[in-house]
Amino acid sequence: MDKKTITVTSPLLPNLDEFHEVLKEIWDSKWITNNGSFHKKLEHALAEYLKVPYVSLFTNGTLPLITALQALRITGEVITTPYSFVATTHALWWNGIKPVFVDIEPETGNIDPSKIEAAITPKTTAIMPVHVYGKPCKTKEIQDIADKYGLKVIYDAAHAFGVEVNGESILNAGDISTLSFHATKVYNTIEGGAMIMHDAKTKQRIDYLKNFGFAGETTVVAPGINSKMDEMRSAYGLLNLKQVDDAIEARHQVAIKYREALRNVEGISFWDDMPGVKHNYSYFPIFVDAKKYGMTRDEIYFKMREQGVLGRRYFYPLISEFSTYKGLESSSRENLPTAYKMADEVICLPMHHALKDCDVQKVISIISQHHA
Repeated sequence: MDKKTITVTSPLLPNLDEFHEVLKEIWDSKWITNNGSFHKKLEHALAEYLKVPYVSLFTNGTLPLITALQALRITGEVITTPYSFVATTHALWWNGIKPVFVDIEPETGNIDPSKIEAAITPKTTAIMPVHVYGKPCKTKEIQDIADKYGLKVIYDAAHAFGVEVNGESILNAGDISTLSFHATKVYNTIEGGAMIMHDAKTKQRIDYLKNFGFAGETTVVAPGINSKMDEMRSAYGLLNLKQVDDAIEARHQVAIKYREALRNVEGISFWDDMPGVKHNYSYFPIFVDAKKYGMTRDEIYFKMREQGVLGRRYFYPLISEFSTYKGLESSSRENLPTAYKMADEVICLPMHHALKDCDVQKVISIISQHHA
């Protein structure tokens, strides 16, 4: 890739010399996977950092979603959002579950709790919301509905690493939350993910399920899957945990610059920080009102590309528009007006810890000077 290209994200990488040292330890031990010491250390370190009781590490962010549905024995229909990465809904499909889409809130991009009850049928067993861009869902309202109808709640918290509301981790909401540690995320283990649960019994069950269902050398307690994280990535993750706070603060400074510069650009809108929320600045979405701005979202998106700035139309198209799901009744445009509007207007601007001030200024200048 051209060195002058400004990418939408950049992986947080541990110090290579430090990584080399821990690799030597792993090589000496000859224990490279199967719940080794680094795997155990990272689970404990993440539980402490994230202020959650139990963490189970996975080899990516999709498998904990698939496994959570298995662990809670979810069947039938699950109410979810069309405005997310496809893995959210794919996890349902892989479990033979019918996704039922409901619309989102314009002020957060998250599932709209006021739309959930009308979508519940006798076949509904769970709600699967997403903390979109790491912005917290209305967890209390969602839980109240779940309690009223006896439903489970599984949060796709792929974007929500370290996010807190009034000092409490949002990963403690619902029955289970899942995280992604993919290279593009605020915190990464190259590929990786985790599941957050509230009690030791669930943690034990999940740990069996992610290792083929083995509970001992000759005992298999459930039809499990293989989704363990290896020692190399666990060690990498431990090193990254030491620098993730600095990386989040660097992202915060980028967000401040974008907001100051773009606040008065006609036809461009964005979200401010939510009161009482500790954000992780994983993304910086802007929304393009074509009439007011004078260009469509796609026009400015491709203009940015021409000038070496890679944004991302995240999430476009909606999951409900992909061939597997578009035939569902709940996928109709009439059912999802806010989600369709957001998908047609969004561009996530470059946002990562390594952005230089000149990079940020270039992005700002393209968006604010488009008519010049």
